[in-house]
Amino acid sequence: MNNFQEIYKNKLISIEEAVNHIKSDSDVIVAQCASEPQGCMSKFHLVKNKVENVKVFSVLTLKPYDFYMKPEMKGHFELCSWFHAPGSRQAIKENTGTVTFVPNMLHRAATDRLKVRKPHMFFGTCTPPDGKGFVSLSLGITYEKDIIEAASIVVLEVNDKLPLTFGDTHVHVSDVNYFVEYSQSPPSLPSPEPDDIAMQIGNNIASLVDDGSTIQLGIGDIPNAAALSLRDKKDLGVHTEMMVDSMMELAKMGVITNKNKKLYPGKFICTFAMGSQELYDWLDNNPTVEFLRGKYVNDPCLVRQNNQMISINTCIMIDFSGQVASEGIGINQYSGTGGQTDTALGAIEGFDGKGKSIIACRSTAKKGTISTIVPTLPNGTPVTLHRSNTDYVVTEHGIARLTGLTIKERTIALINIAHPKFRDELKTKAREFEYID
Repeated sequence: MNNFQEIYKNKLISIEEAVNHIKSDSDVIVAQCASEPQGCMSKFHLVKNKVENVKVFSVLTLKPYDFYMKPEMKGHFELCSWFHAPGSRQAIKENTGTVTFVPNMLHRAATDRLKVRKPHMFFGTCTPPDGKGFVSLSLGITYEKDIIEAASIVVLEVNDKLPLTFGDTHVHVSDVNYFVEYSQSPPSLPSPEPDDIAMQIGNNIASLVDDGSTIQLGIGDIPNAAALSLRDKKDLGVHTEMMVDSMMELAKMGVITNKNKKLYPGKFICTFAMGSQELYDWLDNNPTVEFLRGKYVNDPCLVRQNNQMISINTCIMIDFSGQVASEGIGINQYSGTGGQTDTALGAIEGFDGKGKSIIACRSTAKKGTISTIVPTLPNGTPVTLHRSNTDYVVTEHGIARLTGLTIKERTIALINIAHPKFRDELKTKAREFEYID
């Protein structure tokens, strides 16, 4: 189609005009993380007086937008979060009545919602059109492409500062209803500097990773410490939901080569990216990185096909039986399930029998005042990873492999990697449960 420039021009509207297409009693789905359409989302509240019961679905909303932070938005807008962030947690704490949580696993988050009802609108971000009339969705297609294909109205925020990425990221201008232009540096999330405890955990994790393994790694001080501890490994590959700075750094060191991968050899496979501006610059026009849909990348049936698949995730708390709590404590939802269950299942069920699922956490929380290894999870705590699927557990005090162990054996293994100052207390409770003699 050679008249794409005219098509694009005719579909270009203002942010205010785009937001005015929101209607009552509808679902609006927005792109996640660094793909967040911040120009449009900052204006949602302007249509408050003309809409009611609008559900806005998002993962990890980066800013405290007025449409869900202000109590007067109750009844007009509700943020339906697949993964809580500081803003949504704050709104819940302030009892605004404008935020709820959607239980999910990442690879099915959007497709599950499509079984409920068709979304009225999708708001996302993209690069300017190329010479053939295609835009790139750039930093994420976890669910974005699926929703673009399902929504009645698609609005894309054109940002000339987004990197051009490859894979399944491209959409033709003819398949979009409206474009708005909004130039800004993409939201960044620099890697945190790990402390000594995180580095001890990272070293323990690294001891479980063999040369030639395919890794999934998240963001945070423990995953970053794990990455730093992998510097002496050889020919690692990447199949991950989230592309982060540490993967770029390991690639630059020659640690990650992807050359031994059974699936997509020579390629980084991910579904979204978030990190520093340096990461975005590295991703720009980089043919070695492919962004594919979350329902594909995170499908355990696909993950298990990778050779020596290593899933590395973190948690808040784990009990004697191996139940892993990674998203909340009691009835307080802190984050979300994300892709933890997806990749853990895929790793432990690897076709080559060499996969490993690693759950890592500090042995204490709240400045060392409580143990993260506990007899039972607090009442109401959501279980992120079922105890039948918990493989390796790592703290700064060691490694416990739970696969195949009895409850009594698991209890002993976990107490052995708990913080020493809590071990006697944990043993006493274990005896009460008759888990140990």
